[in-house]
Amino acid sequence: MKVAIVRYNAGNTASVVNALGRLGVESVLTDSAEELQAADKVIFPGVGEASSAMRFLKARGLDEAIRGLRQPVLGICLGMQLMCASSEENEAECLGIVPLRVRRFPAGGLKVPHMGWNTISNLKGKLFAGIEEAAYVYFVHGYYVESGPEAVAYSTYGLGFTTALEYENFHAVQFHPERSGAVGERILKNFLKL
Repeated sequence: MKVAIVRYNAGNTASVVNALGRLGVESVLTDSAEELQAADKVIFPGVGEASSAMRFLKARGLDEAIRGLRQPVLGICLGMQLMCASSEENEAECLGIVPLRVRRFPAGGLKVPHMGWNTISNLKGKLFAGIEEAAYVYFVHGYYVESGPEAVAYSTYGLGFTTALEYENFHAVQFHPERSGAVGERILKNFLKL
């Protein structure tokens, strides 16, 4: 199985490569549209800022390449947010794969970014096979995806927010499965079986 990880100006790609390696899966970190299209699975991870990430993707034609992927794709954290229509983070226009907006956590009372372990609930979809309700996963984010029909999991941090999306061949999680212990490992395994 050939797994490609999207390389763009965002952090956290090395920990995804390492997590796949622990599962015995080799991956290639690439910013080549051709390599992404040729892969069996594509992972779109990231920690960073939406508008600069979108500029990088557009400059290399990766925005069109990612939209056109037909194999299973997994967005992680910023990767999930960039799959949406737009983000309040510097008013970024995103990839528009799912017609949802990314919003900033409201100021006042909450420490932003939301960082640390939190539970996931209302689990639906293929990524969560064998995962129990209220399982703990690891988050680091200051923005969240609004609710919509594509949501397949939720969490609460001052307000309820979408934790995972599923739309056609695109899957995405706001948390970091590569940093979420056995639960995250199971989610990655479920993705690799798609």
